[in-house]
Amino acid sequence: MERTVITFGTFDVFHVGHLRMIERAAALGDRLVVGVSADELNLRKKGREPIFTEAERVEIVAALKCVAEVFVEESLELKREYVLRYAADVLVMGDDWEGKFDELGDVCEVVYLPRTPAVSTTALIEKISTGS
Repeated sequence: MERTVITFGTFDVFHVGHLRMIERAAALGDRLVVGVSADELNLRKKGREPIFTEAERVEIVAALKCVAEVFVEESLELKREYVLRYAADVLVMGDDWEGKFDELGDVCEVVYLPRTPAVSTTALIEKISTGS
């Protein structure tokens, strides 16, 4: 029986931390589905528009060999609906979300993975902006 894993992220200024997270999520099952945050969701969540557009970020994530399917995540409040829609057996989130999705344990396994140390989209954007 195929085991489906679902994960979510903005994946702006795609970096090795994103890649490692996606690869680790994929290793937990047979099929990986990825929700990419909509531009509007990112604006609400982080207070800024992404550097790369929603369409560009979807295209980047979809190009990864270990990703079976990509969709646009419109709302954080719809996680349960997304898990059910894609029949996910496992929800994977970064440990910066630890505990926030535990209530989904009634419909799937919930796993929080540690972030890649010293890699941050915000820090990369600041470094690029300041040229240092």
